[in-house]
Amino acid sequence: MSDARETTRSLLITGCSSGIGHAAAHALARRGWRVFATARREADVARLREEGLEALPLDLTDSASIESAVTTVRERTEGRLTALFNNGAYGQPGAVEDLSRAVLRQQLETNLLGTHDLTARVLPMMRAQGHGRIVQNSSVLGFAALPYRGAYVCSKFALEGLTDTLRQELKGSGIHVSLIQPGPITSRFRENAYRAFQANIDTAHSAHADTYRKVEARLASQDGKGLFTLGPDAVVAKLIHALESRRPRPRYAVTLPTHLFAALKRVLGTRGMDGVLLRATRDERE
Repeated sequence: MSDARETTRSLLITGCSSGIGHAAAHALARRGWRVFATARREADVARLREEGLEALPLDLTDSASIESAVTTVRERTEGRLTALFNNGAYGQPGAVEDLSRAVLRQQLETNLLGTHDLTARVLPMMRAQGHGRIVQNSSVLGFAALPYRGAYVCSKFALEGLTDTLRQELKGSGIHVSLIQPGPITSRFRENAYRAFQANIDTAHSAHADTYRKVEARLASQDGKGLFTLGPDAVVAKLIHALESRRPRPRYAVTLPTHLFAALKRVLGTRGMDGVLLRATRDERE
């Protein structure tokens, strides 16, 4: 990595309890990075430590928790942090009209506002050292909306806009900013989404009650191995390029659906794209 002047490269990762974050923490540690792996629950932090990782508690919905984690990292690295991978997120299923203000706020607190808070708190370290890498884990749903995923879509569209602006504002600072856009990846994402759906969506009194039966069946299925689903290592490979290459890309697409939808969005109008996306999810609704 051409602009890393530390003897040991350091990396802070959110959402390491499972899936992409867990795979990334171990993979980067094996590559010689000093990884600060974070998770919300103390039990997960303890497990990560047992696995040999330098783990810290970090709850993206709690500014005090974010500040505590950043303070610990600052102290342990003597104020030098090479990179941040904003990975922590979850999906809140449900029709847009069934999302209460509180439920939508909760989705944004984790997927957008907490990520922004953390990023803003580590940037002074990177500015002081004159270099750094910030990698945001977005989604194919950061540019292509699918029905019954409105809260998550909202958070990822907003993350992409905020990240594009940040990248422009940091030009010339030595701090590079990249987005990774995974499609379906093997993880506990569906399991966590199902819990959020059950907790926050009143299916019985919704105009979408009939469709919700199919939505719930999909979420309850724990295989998570669709035709185009890849393992977390597919994302980790892009993360490594974003962290270690001389010229990291602004965006990294992962999985065939991401590449396909991005290409179609460039050539189709809004109605045409809506038709493609609705056909792609027809089995979920009919």
